[in-house]
Amino acid sequence: MVTNPTEPVSSMADVMPAKHSVPQPLTAAGPASPAVPAAAGGTVAFDIQNFSLWYGARQALHDVSIQIPAGYVTAIIGPSGCGKSTFLRALNRMHEVVPGTRISGSLKLFGRDLYGPEVDPTVVRRRVGMVFQKSNPFPTMSIGENVLVGLRLNGVRDHALLSQRLEESLRMAALWDEVKDHLGRPGTSLSGGQQQRLCIARALAVKPEIILMDEPCSALDPIATAKIEELIHQLKGKYTVVIVTHNMQQAARCSDKTAFFYMGKLMEYDATRTIFMNPANPQTEAYVSGRFG
Repeated sequence: MVTNPTEPVSSMADVMPAKHSVPQPLTAAGPASPAVPAAAGGTVAFDIQNFSLWYGARQALHDVSIQIPAGYVTAIIGPSGCGKSTFLRALNRMHEVVPGTRISGSLKLFGRDLYGPEVDPTVVRRRVGMVFQKSNPFPTMSIGENVLVGLRLNGVRDHALLSQRLEESLRMAALWDEVKDHLGRPGTSLSGGQQQRLCIARALAVKPEIILMDEPCSALDPIATAKIEELIHQLKGKYTVVIVTHNMQQAARCSDKTAFFYMGKLMEYDATRTIFMNPANPQTEAYVSGRFG
């Protein structure tokens, strides 16, 4: 196990591009085709058409068609079991860790087929980071090691770069001032809210273009939740954020667009204000007003 969070050697060549650069290819090697910067106005991050997903014989998603804009926060809402988390995991192919899954339809990331035969899932997950519902710092690693583990796995050993990325990521996650004097302590020594921000810092360290968040505040107290929501606001513009939440108020506070799922189907997708103030679908209105769910 690494004991020094800023151990020397190598360079950043194989890691993620800087923000606002041309989106990188989904294959392990080869030149990127021309594309618009990830956060440019009007750019589509995910273009999804007639997308369905099965776990064995059970269909979890039904013909979902949606365009998720780059540089904005999109909330995914709906009752338990409606397919929210499955949809989120499909955006970086995390569902494939479950045996027997299959898909149909089209899912493109910045115009490139995310499920093409030449696409490397590892590269996809580097470009599309995930923050899970339950904070999951690596228990045998220090705070610093937890943040830098993704960079190390990608071959980065440059001492100065690792130090820079460590501080940068922890600052972006609003955690630096709380841990800067204790980077050698175990990541699990932090409070629940701090651990979740540590996991966000870990995701940010490899400079993904997209951040997926699966109910990141469900186990947190109101103060920790407020810090995560403030962080989401700060990430907007620099990153595309897609967040699954059961909390209607959180969706209204944090997101620019909201998608309502029900029984594996996308029922309505619009500006967040429209979804909460003037939804077109009666089921959407019933859900956001608390009549079911």
